[in-house]
Amino acid sequence: MTDADVTEIAVETMTVGAKVAAPVLLTALLVGFLISLFQAATQIQEPTLSFVPKMIAVSIALLVTGNWVLAEMVSFTEHLFDQLPRFLGRT
Repeated sequence: MTDADVTEIAVETMTVGAKVAAPVLLTALLVGFLISLFQAATQIQEPTLSFVPKMIAVSIALLVTGNWVLAEMVSFTEHLFDQLPRFLGRT
């Protein structure tokens, strides 16, 4: 296993991690931003007002994108195991 192989695995891992985390993080960001705008406009500063809708939206995002996330993770893992002989030097 060379330095290039390690770098390749690291880049792929970070890319898959970003793709898998994006739906949940972007949903939380969007809902948090909209709630903040609402709170600023109405001057309501209730902490649960931002937490509960975010929790519900993230749960919905997980339900909607869960199959895709699992498929991406399985695909990445299969690809990694398929490349294992090459990484170990047994082409």
